[in-house]
Amino acid sequence: MASLTIENYVKMIYQICTSGQVDCASTGELATALNISPGSVTSMLKTLHETGLANYKPYEGVQLTASGETLALRVLRRHRLIELFLVKTLDLNWDEVHEEAENMEHAVSDLLVDRIDQYLGLPPTDPHGDPIPRADGTVPAAAAQPLIELDVESTFHLIRVIDQTPEFLRYLSDTGLTPGTRGTVTDNQLAAETITLNIDGTPTVLSHTAAEKLLVETVGSN
Repeated sequence: MASLTIENYVKMIYQICTSGQVDCASTGELATALNISPGSVTSMLKTLHETGLANYKPYEGVQLTASGETLALRVLRRHRLIELFLVKTLDLNWDEVHEEAENMEHAVSDLLVDRIDQYLGLPPTDPHGDPIPRADGTVPAAAAQPLIELDVESTFHLIRVIDQTPEFLRYLSDTGLTPGTRGTVTDNQLAAETITLNIDGTPTVLSHTAAEKLLVETVGSN
């Protein structure tokens, strides 16, 4: 059975590689993401390499092997189903569940996670719109693009939030932007770096920085 530390590493390597659409995660990226010294990261990457969970090359980075990716997806499946379970059954807010899921994801069995999955109706995504890996190791695919890339008059559904810090999630809740929200881009000021949305008849102004962190599915134009 993999240790908590190993599970955290393979999960983070997977997330860095998939979010950045890159083949390898660098030592620096992992050190920053895990808040660990680069020296400690290098030592663990050597361990992952020796155990067959990752391929590590100094100065080039690390990528998961097939077994490493399988483990990463198992951990992500647990994490995201726990987050959704806490929101759906205990009424925790979406900005409260990440830390709780971090603490629980290493302790629950795959059997319990499968039961949670069944209980929730085999959901495709967690509260933030992240895809929940299936029990067979596949990941639901969704066509999405950053909100910042949409043309004026484009209508969209918000399907995923990339920045899941509690502060940003609370900000989105206050502006009415949660996964499933439908809106229309009404203006995009390049000089001011702001984008204006119409959400249920209410004008909502976001910075370009915030809009880059929202993934949407275009559903048409007005």
